[in-house]
Amino acid sequence: MSREMPLLNNLPKTSNVISVDELTFYIKDLIEKDSILRNVAVKGEIIEIKRHNSGHVYFSIGSKQSRLSCVMFKSNANYIPLWPQAGDEVIVQGYIGLYPPQGAYQLYARNILPLGKGAQTRAKEELKKRLEKEGLFDPRVKRKLPPYPNKVGVVTSQTGAAVKDVIKVAKKRFPQCRIYVFPTLVQGIEAPQDIVRAMQLAATKELDILLLVRGGGSRDDLTPFDDERVVRSIRACPFPVVTGVGHEIDWTLSDLAADMRAPTPSAAAENVFPDRIELYKQIRHMKARLFSLVLHKCQQESNLCERQLARLQNILKNLYLHPAGIEIARLTQNLSMNMNKIISSLKERLTHAAASLDALSPLKCLSRGWITCLSKDGETVVSLSQVAVGDEVSLCMIDGRANAEITSIYFKEE
Repeated sequence: MSREMPLLNNLPKTSNVISVDELTFYIKDLIEKDSILRNVAVKGEIIEIKRHNSGHVYFSIGSKQSRLSCVMFKSNANYIPLWPQAGDEVIVQGYIGLYPPQGAYQLYARNILPLGKGAQTRAKEELKKRLEKEGLFDPRVKRKLPPYPNKVGVVTSQTGAAVKDVIKVAKKRFPQCRIYVFPTLVQGIEAPQDIVRAMQLAATKELDILLLVRGGGSRDDLTPFDDERVVRSIRACPFPVVTGVGHEIDWTLSDLAADMRAPTPSAAAENVFPDRIELYKQIRHMKARLFSLVLHKCQQESNLCERQLARLQNILKNLYLHPAGIEIARLTQNLSMNMNKIISSLKERLTHAAASLDALSPLKCLSRGWITCLSKDGETVVSLSQVAVGDEVSLCMIDGRANAEITSIYFKEE
């Protein structure tokens, strides 16, 4: 104690003695609380790079007078194609942290953006080949666009010209469609992650089509649309995706993954929204053609009915009416013959009956001089017991009647 006291006494009275750990974690805490260092993008040239068996990537970037150690963990490194090489100029996005075991600060990278044209081209080609092997660009997985969408989502910058172009085209061509805008960054190192977030949000809605668009710009501005995460989010979308990114000459990996690619946002909207004026023309043409087809079909059916009716009439005539006519004629002839026989027989019977009746007719008797006597009451008098002297009677003869009075009665002697 006696030896240490002089040393402690030599320290400034305002200084506090702390341990290395305390100082290290104090500095670490200061770094982590700095809002700028929590989300920083650093530009530099890759000096060295190493991929560990664990999947983590350790590399360094440098400028003219300084050097920065970087680490990218496996969860983020999986989205980076194997393009970084020593000498490539890049922008590394992430946060600054302190690694206590070494007492050194480093950049914990979330994303790496190539700046050199060669690095960009190499990165894009390597990622394209890898995704092609997985079938993400296969034309057979492309989905057809619905011809008359009711709900269309638009993933783009809320303040850019692209969203205005899409809305303008939609109002002109197909105003009854509802448009849902999902704002996102469309350029910069943070754009890929923000685009994926907007795509995932849109995927939770009931849409018919999703537009991923942005206006023109430099080729470097389109780099986010070559990001693997964005490409995979397009294929993961539950409904068709149409891209309209940049200019006509610009092609991105997102264009290859989309169900349809358009050169500009306006062209993308024209592919999605049908032209109502053209639709009206088509409807009128279809109406006229349908009317003509119906008339033609009705005429065909009418002619067919007439032919079938004539055929049916011939069948009925040949199979039923003609044989029936012959049978009716035969039956009519037989009936006529039978009726003639019956009539002849009845005539004979009538003649015989008339002769018999004539023979029994009272008129025959009267014609031979017989007289019929009728009482005053009109009863036939057949016995003298029916009359008395003084009764009036009628004497019926062949040619008339005479009234008489009974003056005397003479009974037949037995």
